[in-house]
Amino acid sequence: MVRTKDAFSESKDLSVPLNAPSRRRRVPLGIAGCALVVVLSGCAVGPDPRPPSAASLHLPGDFHSPSGDAADQGALVQWWTSFGDPQLSSLIDRAIAGNNNLAVAQARLRAARAAVRTARAALLPTLDASGSVSRSDVVTGSGFPGTSFQAGLDASWEADIFGGNKRNVQAADASARSSAASLADTQRSLVAELALDYIDLRQTQARLDVARNNLKIQDDNLQIVKWRTDAGLASDVDVQQAITQRAQTAASIPSLEQTYESDANQIAILLGVNPGSLQAELDAPKAIPFGPDNVEAGLPAELLARRPDIIVAQQNFVSALAQVGVAEAQLYPALRFSGSLSSTSTNLGDLGTNILSNLLGSLSAPIFEGGQLRARVEQQKANADAALSTYKQSVLTALQDVENALVSIDRNKTREAQLAIAEAAALQSEQLASTRYQAGLIDFQTLLTAQQSLLSAQDSHTVARAARAQASVQLFKALGGGWQPATLASAQTGSK
Repeated sequence: MVRTKDAFSESKDLSVPLNAPSRRRRVPLGIAGCALVVVLSGCAVGPDPRPPSAASLHLPGDFHSPSGDAADQGALVQWWTSFGDPQLSSLIDRAIAGNNNLAVAQARLRAARAAVRTARAALLPTLDASGSVSRSDVVTGSGFPGTSFQAGLDASWEADIFGGNKRNVQAADASARSSAASLADTQRSLVAELALDYIDLRQTQARLDVARNNLKIQDDNLQIVKWRTDAGLASDVDVQQAITQRAQTAASIPSLEQTYESDANQIAILLGVNPGSLQAELDAPKAIPFGPDNVEAGLPAELLARRPDIIVAQQNFVSALAQVGVAEAQLYPALRFSGSLSSTSTNLGDLGTNILSNLLGSLSAPIFEGGQLRARVEQQKANADAALSTYKQSVLTALQDVENALVSIDRNKTREAQLAIAEAAALQSEQLASTRYQAGLIDFQTLLTAQQSLLSAQDSHTVARAARAQASVQLFKALGGGWQPATLASAQTGSK
């Protein structure tokens, strides 16, 4: 398509005052026929709205951190099932069905799809029907009383010569795809957040069990110390040390109970139910769930289609590009056709006997707009530049998320294994110290140290187990798992 350099926006009529309102010049209908050739060409101004190529993003060929066994897209969709915890799977299924934030995203997607239909309607003619009846009577003097009936049809259509409406449809299509990806991203974040809260709840539950078990051991030791003191085999200092240790352990329990209640309430909110309504269901002790030990991260380029937050930024950029074309189309002429059919009669049965028709075609072009049309183009170009930078940043953030999650899994596996060894050794040490103390072979301070080491080792091991499980969740989230690709497929309404 050949274009002059904004000829219509540059030409000025010197007879128009500079402060005059914007107007469009009427062009004879004969010129409109010539413009139809342009309509048939189907061209559109502005840049072609498409996302940048993967090559332009300069992605690395592979992730720096090592990963494990392969995980296909199907496994990522419902990654939580690999944790082998039916209760976790049930909670996530219910959250997907009842979460309020997810319902908000679904409503926004419906609105975006309706906006696509609205934009497409601008490509078609409009047709309106009208009808009226009037009655006149002579009140005083002479006249001709009677009833008059009128009916009419009015049609109008604006030819999309320079593709402004087409670009508007493309922008709406991209916005709908962005909304669909936003829905997917909301679900991705929801299932990861619920899994993390569930693991934290089971961690707190396990830490409570450790504290309560150690409290029982310390109760027994306190009683033994009292007996030995009464027998003259121990001092009051040993009793006070035993009381101090027991009180410190007992003081940690209310704080852990508060954390457990908060986790349970947060899970309830994610499910869209009242806080406190899941207590009976969650109170039964369960182990901290573990995901697969090794998950293949795939190639960095695969994140472009797998991470919904990247797709959101990508489609926002495509929409911004299309809006540049919408703005540029305003610089060029607009071809409009309008027509009407009308009939008037004093008898309803004769309505339609005499029909009048009217057809009008006009071509208008901007002459003086005070620079607002050009400014609008520059504004949309700036918006597109900003959207492109946002897209690139979202890609970098996704790469960072994966790298961090891979490192976290590797380090937490090593840490959890070492703390398991430490817990086993601390348990054996405490048992030996308790036996030797009762036999009078060691002092109470040695037993106290062994018990403190056991409590610390068991608590640290529990926290490390939870951190390892949470690292697996973070990796699945970073890889873009937790949503159905069909969510986006149903939004593929791009213009043909």
